[in-house]
Amino acid sequence: MNTNLDELQNSIEYSFKDEKLLVTALTHKSYVVNNEDGEVNNERMEYLGDAVLELVSSDYLFKNYKKMSEGEMTKLRASLVCEPALAIDAREINLQDFLFLGKGEENTGGRDRDSIVSDAFEALIGAIYLDGGMEEATKFICSFVLNDIEHKQKFYDSKTTLQEMVDATNLGKLGYEIVKESGPDHNKVFDAVVKLNDEIIGSGTGQTKKHAEQNAAIDALNKINK
Repeated sequence: MNTNLDELQNSIEYSFKDEKLLVTALTHKSYVVNNEDGEVNNERMEYLGDAVLELVSSDYLFKNYKKMSEGEMTKLRASLVCEPALAIDAREINLQDFLFLGKGEENTGGRDRDSIVSDAFEALIGAIYLDGGMEEATKFICSFVLNDIEHKQKFYDSKTTLQEMVDATNLGKLGYEIVKESGPDHNKVFDAVVKLNDEIIGSGTGQTKKHAEQNAAIDALNKINK
């Protein structure tokens, strides 16, 4: 665990006036359970950050994608704010290193769990909003969420894109298979493969079966594109 919060603030290019807000955003509920003098956990702040994120991302897409329909904007926004995408955003600023976790959560790999780091990322957005207002929250979201949109959309749409490609070229039947499950029940890791006519064309891992299959589809698309 990295307790140098100045390092995190330098990374996100925002300095908190009230650093307690940042500490709260980084505090998982397990830490509060294990530490009687611990900070309030980040669940309420995550709720606020989620609302701010939805508004800012909706506004951005509305203004910058003028030819998109409502359905297309909704789909693109979903790809930007889904749990795996936010977990990627969080890891780009090494947010997982700064989280306050209880011993049990720490020992079972909570610092690497998408759900925990993505929730903390949303809580961080809430903390920035409370500390600096909508302008600063928007600036953060534009820098760390609404960037590299094409890649993030590709992750969300990977299975659909691969299926459309196979259908358009009449290559055969596409299917997914979970080939391995590991880890305790509360922290499963799944290995998936995608097959074309029983031939493996891609593989991937994830903390849910869906995410593992998405990563397998991305692997297949990358190989096809090469």
